[in-house]
Amino acid sequence: MSELARRVLFSIVAIPVALAAIWYGDWALAALLAIAAALAANEYYGIARAAGLQPMATLGSALAGVAPLALHAQRRGVMHGELTAIGVVVVLIVFAVSIRRRWPDGHPIAAVSTTVFGIIYTGVTLGYAYVLRYHPYAIGARAGAALLALPLILTWTSDIGAYFVGRAFGKRKLIPVVSPGKTVAGAVGALVLCMIVSWAYTRWVLVPNASLAMSLKSKDIAAPAVAAMLFGGLISIAAQVGDLAESLIKRDAGVKDSSHLLPGHGGVLDRLDSLFFVLPFSYLLFGWLLIPAIT
Repeated sequence: MSELARRVLFSIVAIPVALAAIWYGDWALAALLAIAAALAANEYYGIARAAGLQPMATLGSALAGVAPLALHAQRRGVMHGELTAIGVVVVLIVFAVSIRRRWPDGHPIAAVSTTVFGIIYTGVTLGYAYVLRYHPYAIGARAGAALLALPLILTWTSDIGAYFVGRAFGKRKLIPVVSPGKTVAGAVGALVLCMIVSWAYTRWVLVPNASLAMSLKSKDIAAPAVAAMLFGGLISIAAQVGDLAESLIKRDAGVKDSSHLLPGHGGVLDRLDSLFFVLPFSYLLFGWLLIPAIT
């Protein structure tokens, strides 16, 4: 089976699963995010080991997976102060034992730092997909799905735009020492395309579906359009920075792909690298930029 055929086959299976989880939300979305976060964290720790570090991979991967589940538990009213405190104490005890086992030759400070960063880089950031799905301005399944879909669509748009515009017009490399394949033309093309898609999606999908409190009626008729386009441009930048950041991590460790888990796509970390930056940034921009302009 060719590389393209494997990519297409995987996409045929993965995309409907992801769309169903986004629409249904609740435990299905939390579980999907937990699995993705745990796998991505494990791949990150594998890269860290290739760079000569000794992360607490099992503990870190487990905690990365717990992060989205904790958000779900909190929304459902299961999490409370005492339970959270117990969980924190248990984690700290496990960390302390792991540090003691690595002392003095295992560089415990580097091990802990790498482990904690992996949890934040994968689990905490992916958890923002769950937060966006249940944003206060998203009333109902259709609204939540529409809100979460926007940063996902823009990330995909940025990737596609950078690839095709870069191939057609790219001559000057963007940052060749980090990612030789990326070009300035591709980066600009991705940004412009995301601005257009963001405006169109906000106008015809997000506003009609996200909430009864949202409309395009504004004292300044240009404000919603400008905000939507600015949102798209900033998300494109975040997506490209996320992609470059993972490329830099892999280059530092001397590896090409985070794993070969996904047929034709490399690893989970390779597929989600942009979203680690896009999702939390989207949450901020929704509150600071887009929602104020369209309410």
